[in-house]
Amino acid sequence: MWCGAGRVSDGFFHEGDLVGVLTTQPLDRLLDYKAPEGGCQIGAYVEVPLGPRKVLGVVWGDGRGDWDISKVRSVIRVLDAPPMRAEMQEFLAKAGAYTLTPMTAMLRLATRAPGLSDPPSMRKIYRYGTGQVDRMTPARQKVLAVLEEYGGLAFTLKELAEQAGVGTSVVKGLVSQGAVREEDSPRDLPFPRLDPGLPGKALNADQAAAVETLNTGEGYATTLLKGVTGSGKTEVYLEAVAACLKQGRQALVLLPEIALTSEFLTRVEARFGARPAEWHSGVTMTERRRVWKMVGQGEAQFVVGARSALFLPYRDLGLIVVDEEHDTSYKQEDGVLYNARDMAVLRASLCGAKVVLASATPSLESWANAEAGKYRRVELKTRFGSAVMPDMRAIDMRVEDLPGGRWVSPTLQGEIAARIERGEQSLIFLNRRGYAPVTLCRACGNQIGCDHCDARMVEHRFLKRLMCHQCGETKPIPTTCPSCEAEDRLAPIGPGVERMGEEVSALFPDARVAVLSSDLYGTARQLKAQIEAIADGAADVIIGTQLVAKGHNFPLLTLVGVIDADLGLQGSDLRAAERTFQLMRQVAGRAGRAEKPGLALLQTFQPEHPVIRAILSGDEEGFWRAEAAEREEAGVPPFGRMAGIVLSGPEVGAVFDLGNHLARNDAPLRRVGAQVFGPAPAPIARIRGRHRVRLLVKAPKGVALQQALADWTRPLKLKGDLRLSIDIDPQTFF
Repeated sequence: MWCGAGRVSDGFFHEGDLVGVLTTQPLDRLLDYKAPEGGCQIGAYVEVPLGPRKVLGVVWGDGRGDWDISKVRSVIRVLDAPPMRAEMQEFLAKAGAYTLTPMTAMLRLATRAPGLSDPPSMRKIYRYGTGQVDRMTPARQKVLAVLEEYGGLAFTLKELAEQAGVGTSVVKGLVSQGAVREEDSPRDLPFPRLDPGLPGKALNADQAAAVETLNTGEGYATTLLKGVTGSGKTEVYLEAVAACLKQGRQALVLLPEIALTSEFLTRVEARFGARPAEWHSGVTMTERRRVWKMVGQGEAQFVVGARSALFLPYRDLGLIVVDEEHDTSYKQEDGVLYNARDMAVLRASLCGAKVVLASATPSLESWANAEAGKYRRVELKTRFGSAVMPDMRAIDMRVEDLPGGRWVSPTLQGEIAARIERGEQSLIFLNRRGYAPVTLCRACGNQIGCDHCDARMVEHRFLKRLMCHQCGETKPIPTTCPSCEAEDRLAPIGPGVERMGEEVSALFPDARVAVLSSDLYGTARQLKAQIEAIADGAADVIIGTQLVAKGHNFPLLTLVGVIDADLGLQGSDLRAAERTFQLMRQVAGRAGRAEKPGLALLQTFQPEHPVIRAILSGDEEGFWRAEAAEREEAGVPPFGRMAGIVLSGPEVGAVFDLGNHLARNDAPLRRVGAQVFGPAPAPIARIRGRHRVRLLVKAPKGVALQQALADWTRPLKLKGDLRLSIDIDPQTFF
C-alpha cells in the first residue's frame, strides 16, 4: 500500500512522536509533524500548519525523519471525526495507483464536504410547522412547497430561502405565524433508523430466486443482475439492501442521474419506513457535511448517491448497488479519471462487501466478466405483472415520403395519431439537446462555432441563445453572419428536441406536447415535477433526450418512436455499436410497462445494419457474443488494455512537439508489448482556448500498463502552460 512511511506497532502516536501526514494540498509526499497534546492515531483527520495556512490532512503513518527535528511543527488539532479506516486508506491507495492519480487528489475526493474542521456547534434550523398562514402569497407558497417536497428535512435559513427563491424575510414571516418551525439543533444529526423488517412488495418466482442468489454467501462477491426493462430489478436489489441492514452493515446505491433520485427515494421510504441519506450535487452543503460525518459514525445506514458517494468514510460497508451499471455517467471525465463501476468492485473487495451490477443492457465488460465466471449472473427475463415487452420494428426511411425539413415519418405520424385517439401517450426520442445542432449562413456557408472551442454552437431557442456543449459558453442568437455580415441568411440545420417539439405541435395542434431535456429546467425539482406530471397523464406526446431512457415509468406510454436510430453508429468509437444497442433497447423499454402492450419504432436509413437487426430481434446474447468476438480479435477492451493521453496547451505547435517527443521515446511501453498511436488532434481539438492532442496506448491484457505509463511520462518536464492527463480505460475518445 502507498504510504511513504512505516507504521507504529499499536497505531497510536504519543505527544511529540513524529507522524507522516497526507494533506489535500498538491504535494508529492507525506509531511512530517509532531503528534499533538493527547496524541493521535493512524487515520486521524487532523488540521496542520502549512506555511501561513491551516490545511486538512490524515495521519498516514510514521514520519520520515529526514527533516531537521527542531523545525518540525506540531499538528494543530485532531478533528472530531472517526479515524479513516485501514481499508479506506488501502482503497484510496489502490484507486490512485490504478488511475495514476496523486494521493493528495485521492484524499480530496474522500473529504469533499464543507466544514469538516469546524468544531461541534448548534445552529438554527427550519422545518414544517403546524400554524396556519393568515395570508398566502406566492413567495410563502414556494417556501412551504420546498419543505413539503423534501419530506420534513431541516434547512438553514439561507438554504431554505435559496431553494425557494425568496428572501429570508419571507421565511421569518412564516416562523412568526408558526407555519415554519425554528429550532436549535446540533449541526449534524443522525439519520432516522430504517426498518428492514417491514414487508416489501410481493415478488414473483424469478425475483424471489434472484433475491436468494444475491443474499447467498458471506464476504465479497459481485453479481450481474440482468433484467429486461420493467422486470422489477429495483425490488430485487432492495431486498438485498434489507438483508444487509439486518446484519447491521451499511448499504450504498449508486444512481446515474439525479432526476431519478426522487422517485427512488419514495420507493425506499415505502420499503424501510424512512428516507436514506442522499449524496449528490443537488443536496445542500450543510447536508453534505452531515452525511459525511454520520456515515463515518455509522449513523447513516443507507446512502443513495452519485458516483462520488463511493469515497464516503463508511464504518462498515456491506453492499454496493450500481444501478444502470452500463451508464456512461459513471465515468468521471475530469479531475480524477475513474469509473465508479470498477471502483465499486475494488472497494467491496477490500471491505468484504457484496456488489450488485444492475442493468437491462449490461456493459460488455460486465457481460464478459460474468461469462468468464468472475461475476455471478442472475437474470429476470419477464416483465413484472401483466406487462410484456414491446414489439419492435424498423421504419425504412429510404422509402418514406418525407418532405424536406421534416423528421417525423408518415408511418410514425399515423401511429402517434392512433395513440392520441385512444388517450395513450407517445414518446419521440432524439438524443440532441437544443433546437438545432448547427447554425449555417446560407450566403457564405459559415457554421457558427464557439470562440473558445473547435465545436459548433447549438441553438437553444427556449433560452434565446447559442450554447457550446463543450465549455458551456453562450451568446445571443445573431441576426447577421459573423463571417460575411449577411443579414437574415442564418438558418438552423438539423433537429434538436426543441425543434421536434415545434414539428409535433404543428402535426398535432390539439395534442399536449412536453419536451424533456435537462437544460430546459433550472432545477432538479422543476424537472422532477414535470416528470411526475407526465406520469399522471399531463402530456399526449413526450419528446426527450437520453434522460428519458433512465428508469422513468410512464404508465400510459405505449409508443416509442426513435427519430434517428443511426445517429450513434457514426464515428470511430469502439463502443459505438454497444452504446447504440443499449440506448435503443433502454428507450424502447419505456413503452408498454403497464397493462397495455407497447410498440417501438426505429427510423433508420440502415435497417440491414447488424446493430439495428440485433435491436429488433431482441437477440441480446447473440449481439454480445458477436461484439465480444470482434473486440477480442482486435485486442481491445475488455480483451486488451487501453489508455488515452491528452496533451493540451495554448500553442498548438508546442503541444504537438510534446506529443511527438512522447511517441519517439516509447521504450518503456514497448517493453511490455504496448503500442502508441498518434499524436493526432483530438476529435474536438480546442476546448476553452486550449489546443488538444491525443495519443492512444494499446496493450495486451494482464500487462503492468500503469507502471509502464509512469516510466514513460516521468522524464517529461512540462514547460509553461502545457498539461498532460492519462485516462486508464477511456470510455470516450474526444
